[in-house]
Amino acid sequence: MAAKGGLGGKGLTALFTDNETNVKVDVKDMPTVEIAVSEIDRNPNQPRKTFNEDSLKEMAASIAAYGVLQPLLLVKEDNGRYLIIAGERRFRAATMAGLKKVPAIIREFTDQQIQEISLIENLHREDLNAIEAAEGMRELMENHGLTQEEVAVRIGKSRPYVTNTLRLLQLPSEVTEMVRSGALSPGHARAIISIDDKDYLINLAKQACDNKLTVREIENRVRLYFTRKAIPGGPRKEREVSVELKEMVNDMKRIFATKVKLLGNDKKGRIIIDYFNEDDIDRIHALIQILKLNEKL
Repeated sequence: MAAKGGLGGKGLTALFTDNETNVKVDVKDMPTVEIAVSEIDRNPNQPRKTFNEDSLKEMAASIAAYGVLQPLLLVKEDNGRYLIIAGERRFRAATMAGLKKVPAIIREFTDQQIQEISLIENLHREDLNAIEAAEGMRELMENHGLTQEEVAVRIGKSRPYVTNTLRLLQLPSEVTEMVRSGALSPGHARAIISIDDKDYLINLAKQACDNKLTVREIENRVRLYFTRKAIPGGPRKEREVSVELKEMVNDMKRIFATKVKLLGNDKKGRIIIDYFNEDDIDRIHALIQILKLNEKL
């Protein structure tokens, strides 16, 4: 590979710049060649780790009908094979469609440029989830000694965007996987990241997913957490309610077919069963009588 510098914040236009003359060349003027798919390798450092199967099938159907409309960007490896720099999704879909060759543009890049280009392409297409984006930024910093400011310039994002995205990697693995899978939004994740109780943080993330809580609702719960923490002695564990107790209350709601409220925690409290008319009273009474009969059996 030719020894060239980073992208210098020029974004994708820098991919098509002649380093000798510093003249930008439009992609349509670059030579495109047909490369056998059997000679192309996927980039093991590709920031994007997950590909939607249904979306790939749709693209494969389009490629089968019209071909690959945008060429892949490849670099030739020392072993004579080609490495994907940009366009892995198109490559996967083309392979799925049964194509033997794909159009490609061959360029030379340094390892740093390859990593930057892969990250930029996916960020600009919004193909990365927040965790993949954060991991890509972290790799640029760790592998090439870049600062957050330098990463921001190279990928065309603001410094706060880079900082806030990288912070997501501080979350417990259970929560980062929720974000990676799309079960938890980055907004929800950022709302809970300041919580210093790992168990409570994970539980709150699960509640957000299970109960489809809004970011504002999560922010309110986080504020309540820190309000309680400010009380002398800090937030008390006994205030927390176990999953088993919550499930029991939900079972009661289902069985009695009315509102059931829990006031308290695993150690002590009250369970209130609401009734709104005589039918509710009769139904609840009948269920209690059944329980009494079962006790005698």
